[in-house]
Amino acid sequence: MESLKCPKCQADMVSRDLGRMSVDKCPEGHGVFLSRADLAEMIDAENDFHRDGGGFHTAPLPRITADMTTPPPATPKAPAWVATLFN
Repeated sequence: MESLKCPKCQADMVSRDLGRMSVDKCPEGHGVFLSRADLAEMIDAENDFHRDGGGFHTAPLPRITADMTTPPPATPKAPAWVATLFN
């Protein structure tokens, strides 16, 4: 199989197996590429990590589904509680 090219620098992406999934990474640090199935596998692994107590003060990621839509923009948070008194 022909290797993927980085869309930014055209370098050959480097493939790396991560258990049951694989990712292709730009050697120049421009990003990674993975299939939708591999992304779902990563999310499942992340959720397992949190469920087993590996992630402190964190929450599991949502499962990606075909019917998902982009969430609404987040409301900017005040830098401190006292700042909310003056808005």
